[in-house]
Amino acid sequence: MSVIPSFATVDPFDGMTPSEPGIVRNLVGGEWQDGENFRDDIPDPLNGGEFLKIPDTINHQAFIDNLLSCPKSGLHNPFKSPERYLMLGHVCARAAAILADQQVEDFFTRLIQRVIPKSWQQCRGEVTVTRIFLENFAGDGVRFLARGFSNPGDHPGQESRGYRWPYGPVAIVAPFNFPLEIPALQLMGALFMGNKPLVKVDSKVSVVFEQFMRLLIEAGLPAADVDLVHCSGRNMGSLLERVKQDIRLVQFTGSSQVAERIAALVNGKVKLEDAGFDWKIIGPDYREDWLDYVAWQSEQDAYNASGQKCSAQSILFVHENWAEQLIPKMAELAARRTLQDLTVGPVLTWTTDQIQAHVDAVAARPGARLLFGGKPLSNHSIPECYGAYEPTAVDVPVAALGPDHFDRVTTELFGPFQVVVRYGDNDLPLVLDALERMSHHLTAAVVSADIQFQQRVIGATVNGTTYAGMRARTTAAPQNHWFGPCGDPRAAGIGTPEAIISTWSGHREVILDQGPVADGWSIPPLS
Repeated sequence: MSVIPSFATVDPFDGMTPSEPGIVRNLVGGEWQDGENFRDDIPDPLNGGEFLKIPDTINHQAFIDNLLSCPKSGLHNPFKSPERYLMLGHVCARAAAILADQQVEDFFTRLIQRVIPKSWQQCRGEVTVTRIFLENFAGDGVRFLARGFSNPGDHPGQESRGYRWPYGPVAIVAPFNFPLEIPALQLMGALFMGNKPLVKVDSKVSVVFEQFMRLLIEAGLPAADVDLVHCSGRNMGSLLERVKQDIRLVQFTGSSQVAERIAALVNGKVKLEDAGFDWKIIGPDYREDWLDYVAWQSEQDAYNASGQKCSAQSILFVHENWAEQLIPKMAELAARRTLQDLTVGPVLTWTTDQIQAHVDAVAARPGARLLFGGKPLSNHSIPECYGAYEPTAVDVPVAALGPDHFDRVTTELFGPFQVVVRYGDNDLPLVLDALERMSHHLTAAVVSADIQFQQRVIGATVNGTTYAGMRARTTAAPQNHWFGPCGDPRAAGIGTPEAIISTWSGHREVILDQGPVADGWSIPPLS
């Protein structure tokens, strides 16, 4: 029998049904509030039934007032309320301990699985990453993020000191695909550096973060430090429009189209982690003893979570030395995935028809062919507003990377789909040119034991996180890596101390000049 934690208000095991839908609430000014209007367009992703009552908040005044009540100097900084650094470290320790409890871990694992169906292992991994992050910043971990530096001046009594300074009122707009890990890490980073965040998570999955906020409050986080709003993207845009002059920063994770709209809306005051058409290059140094591993990792990178990862492998460049052995092995591994164990599942941002149209369009490029997949899932009750599709790969010739077909071939399908490009030794310059022309540079992998090949590829490319070596991958990264694109000054990362500092604080210099005045000093002449 599953036990529901004391802080929880929904039951993902036996509740969240048409007869007992889970209730999702806003948090504003330290108080939980029921919604007045509710979404009617978010069905259970596995059967289409009602399972949640999610507010579509229209009246934003209380959220705006709360957000703008925070000064630019933040809730704390090195000169103001420094005890909050320690308080947040203690909150991290207590929250991690709560999350380590088996019943709590099972609760969040199952809750994630209910709103974005994927394997138990994948959901459990998200809970684990969040717990370890909290453990990493327990105790003095938060205070160390605010560590400054000093430089001597040019005379006695003068010193220059640099400090990390918050922005104050900020907003976080988080995606659906990692409903616990991404907003949790973003929120805590914002709080660590002294900001007051307003958080909006994709409504399809926002119940997960709502329950996490209840855990944090139980762990000692002041409830008024964060506001949580549930609403449509359109309504969130209206809210940001009203605060665009006063909000100091928005962190957005999601599609590049929405990212650009938000950037324009708030006059560029945004940090982005938008779409990632992520690539992997398998080098010429074929080794039979590595075949199974490289095939398995490539299949995992493309199809875990049904491809609904910003770091999912979207295009695989396979050297001809590997192709004939690797591709059939990947097809064999992909065929093991089933809806029953949720190793493949609903696609929440593309319908089946949209996926099919994209697959057909890529496969129609000259010389392209379907490698495996290419069909909708059968025998399921996934609602039509979501996608249900087999793990799929389309072989595209190097020539299709030219200008006539490039945009189609390199359009990200946020689902179980990848493009495969076979290349030879003479084709590598064409491959590197294609990587140069790609617009989103999140994660990448260079699978090779040849150091010179690694250096050639890495030296000619731009990606926020790049793996290199025979075990290189694009996703399932280690704990606390920099997760953000490279090459865009608005790029944001999560997880590492460097990501938190660079995203959520600015540099402030304080010059101390206290004397003494030099012996024999006198008022200098004007000239």
